[in-house]
Amino acid sequence: MNFYDQVYAVVRCIPSGKVTSYGRIARMLGRPRAARAVGYALNALKDHHQDPNFEPVPWHRVINAAGRISTVNRELTANRQADLLRDEGVSVNEDLTLHLERYLWAGLSLMEIENILREIRD
Repeated sequence: MNFYDQVYAVVRCIPSGKVTSYGRIARMLGRPRAARAVGYALNALKDHHQDPNFEPVPWHRVINAAGRISTVNRELTANRQADLLRDEGVSVNEDLTLHLERYLWAGLSLMEIENILREIRD
């Protein structure tokens, strides 16, 4: 199974108004050193932009571990990400930081991850 598809499946589970980090997604997928690869996967979303059959991925809900917006996709600016988060009720400061403790998504359990990945395989 493609790692990028796994990332997209997890990111689609992040509820509106919540965020998580690249590293937390990597750890959920059993790849604790793959935070940068999660960023690459989200950057690759631009390749699916025109595909009507591709289910949208809320990429804007993924930030860095310090609680700051990181510009991973050069076409999708940090200010755009901040605006999308604000539209969901997340308070983003002018320096593109937010209170991670307040908005952090708890993530998925191992069982939930296994179920999601099984659905992708089938």
